[in-house]
Amino acid sequence: MTETSRPGRRFLGWRIAAFATITAAMTGPGQTIGVSVFVDPIIDSLDLTRSQVSTAYLIGTLLGALALPSVGRWVDRIGSRRAMTIIGIGFGAGLVAMSGVQGFVTLAIGFTLIRWLGQGSLSLVSTVAVTHWFQRRRGFVFGVMMTAVSALMSLAPVLLNLAIEAYSWRTAWLLAAGAVWLIVVPIGWFGLVNKPADVGQHTDGDSAAMVAEAESRTARSHSRREAVGEGRFWVLSLTVATTAMLITALNFHQISILGEAGLSSTEAATMFLPQVIGAIGAGLVVGALSDRVAVRFLLAASMSLMATGLLLINIVEPGWQVVLYAVTLGAAAGAQRPLAATVLPRWFGLANIGAIQGLSTFIGVGASAVGPVALSVVRGWMGGYIEAAALFAMIPLAIGIMSLAVREPDRADSTR
Repeated sequence: MTETSRPGRRFLGWRIAAFATITAAMTGPGQTIGVSVFVDPIIDSLDLTRSQVSTAYLIGTLLGALALPSVGRWVDRIGSRRAMTIIGIGFGAGLVAMSGVQGFVTLAIGFTLIRWLGQGSLSLVSTVAVTHWFQRRRGFVFGVMMTAVSALMSLAPVLLNLAIEAYSWRTAWLLAAGAVWLIVVPIGWFGLVNKPADVGQHTDGDSAAMVAEAESRTARSHSRREAVGEGRFWVLSLTVATTAMLITALNFHQISILGEAGLSSTEAATMFLPQVIGAIGAGLVVGALSDRVAVRFLLAASMSLMATGLLLINIVEPGWQVVLYAVTLGAAAGAQRPLAATVLPRWFGLANIGAIQGLSTFIGVGASAVGPVALSVVRGWMGGYIEAAALFAMIPLAIGIMSLAVREPDRADSTR
């Protein structure tokens, strides 16, 4: 749908960013942080083991991730407005399916739907919707947006747990579905506009002359195949995958990790709050700096925070040490979140950004599926979380060093 521009109409990019922040936060029931409150009730109700539920979650996450590159191309083709509307309807249906699971197979199918349509597709289309509206201010906008998403999403486990306690876990899934349909679908259909040109506006709210000058300095749009052929795409994707894998692993096992350090389950659960604070601070800083500082330094800083968080497990105990660990872990996650959304369109243009970001999201989601199982296996092999975390810390350290070799694309590429 193309809206007719009105003289003097206020720049709509900020409205799009606000709506996309809300829709990205609504992925909460499909994220690990939301699903975690359902694990014990599902185990008790369906008479499944924790291992079986974890395996169903792994299968669902991997299968859901496989579809994301195609979702990205589809979003490029039909536009963010129609895509978000359809994805919102589908995600709600997936949550309804979760309310009716009866065993391992249907649980794996339900996890596939909510991980594919919620964590993956709805997050992807929310990012793409904003990408087309900002260029000069993109880093700042995504820094604020991802920070707000983290803060809002932290409410998901609280609200879902309240619904479970007040009604049942099946009813909680239905209430989540209703919220998605009532919020995401109307925003997609009535709130989004695909591109500034659809309403006679320009990126960042600038004049046509300013936009033309900015576009003349940026690289041409790449196809997904061309992007994949460049080393910097893989370095960026590896930082996304590493953070997703390790943060998901540590959060999935947080009660157990901090329990071994002497915290009660309630105290361990409250450590998600310092994580949110760390994510907010790092997200704002990295988002603002991504428009001014070379990407290689931000990638290296993100990986350094991740390695530091893992090594801090060695000193965790009740008191300031566990708070420092939680804040550092949150900062590692928050530092990474604005980078892919900001850097990929800068490097590869907007024409195929959905397909390119879809592939990057697939890599991250796929890695997040492996994290909890990998940490559990290595912990059993090495004898404890401290030893396993020290081994895993070598991964972000290596990728951080590798990222220092990344260079921004040659601006002359736009004339080739």
